[in-house]
Amino acid sequence: MKVLINSLLVLLLGLEIVYAQDKPIEFGTETEFGSLISETKVSSKKIKWINVNTDPDTWRLEKDLLICKGLPIGVMRSEKMYENFIMHVEWRHMEAGGNSGVFVWSDAKPDEKGRLPGGVEVQMLELDWVNQNIRDGVKPPIAYVHGELFGVGGVKTLPDNPRGERSKSIENRSKGKGEWNTYEVVCVDGTIKLSVNGKFVNGISKSTIKKGYLCLESEGAEIHFRNLRIVELPPGVTSAEQTVKEIIE
Repeated sequence: MKVLINSLLVLLLGLEIVYAQDKPIEFGTETEFGSLISETKVSSKKIKWINVNTDPDTWRLEKDLLICKGLPIGVMRSEKMYENFIMHVEWRHMEAGGNSGVFVWSDAKPDEKGRLPGGVEVQMLELDWVNQNIRDGVKPPIAYVHGELFGVGGVKTLPDNPRGERSKSIENRSKGKGEWNTYEVVCVDGTIKLSVNGKFVNGISKSTIKKGYLCLESEGAEIHFRNLRIVELPPGVTSAEQTVKEIIE
């Protein structure tokens, strides 16, 4: 009887995990710009996130924190697409050399080999990353870990501060392991401006994609997110070619 009860408990727990994974994670809020400037009460709603190619336990909520354990490499995506918006997000790495980021205007379709999607990546790296990734005796530039912006998966952009096809921050402002960083990401008509801990220091323009999903990245190390807020701005003149293909569940 005891064996039977234990087996039933294991089965029920397993079913609960699967069921929880089938439901989107609700994290962060979105508000329309018009609501902010109207005389009525500001209305906002939860943002729903869908696991794309990570494990059921890769992402979890603990009160106001979204915790990503970092494995396997992959993403979860927003349920809806966004075009013009302002995003506020706070994040901290829990391991030296941690790697993560947010993809905007993403197709949310990971490459089978690299396991990451197309879009424009807003990079989130822990400061020690450059020391852990020395290749042929050459250390990556320190600016690499302070909020680089770049197109991936065929998306092309024009960098404000070129490092090849990427754009590097002009001032090093990110904080290290265990410390909270704040990003303000303004995305309008193919242009992105990034503020790192209170100052705008990077940007890109002329993105070939201007409307798509948001993706949060799991890339090998534990990272925490909090206070994710999106203010949706009015749409622009965006063609079908500048919009990712909608994912039909």
